[in-house]
Amino acid sequence: MLTTTIFDTNNKPGEPEKREVIDFLFDNLEQYGDPKDHIRKAIDYSTKEFDSFGGFTMLLQEEDKIMGAVVINRTGMNGYIPENILVYIAIDKNSRGEGLGKKLMQKAIAHADGDIALHVEANNPAKILYEKLGFTNPYLEMRLKK
Repeated sequence: MLTTTIFDTNNKPGEPEKREVIDFLFDNLEQYGDPKDHIRKAIDYSTKEFDSFGGFTMLLQEEDKIMGAVVINRTGMNGYIPENILVYIAIDKNSRGEGLGKKLMQKAIAHADGDIALHVEANNPAKILYEKLGFTNPYLEMRLKK
């Protein structure tokens, strides 16, 4: 049976739990991931471990095994910029294609207060799921790295 755990400002993960989530995301994001310190920073932002707008980290679990994880950070804005940004989502690489990504996304969308933005690489197969859930691509993102 699948259960959902939500870490936020009211339910912060302990260090062992946080490391488990970081390791899960690092291992299962594969080529779409970031270094562990970046993942930790996003989770810490979501639980307001430092001055931030917060957000949440949601886990989909089967017994004690993480099957999926999503990190959503609040932006502190609305209207012209969505209230939330989906920073990371991953499903256990051995359980993909079973509908867990859709289930996790639906739960995260329902839990989030306000609109959600996300960045997805054009060749990422998850792009199809996001489109089915109602995400659109109205803008071309451009970045200046300094």
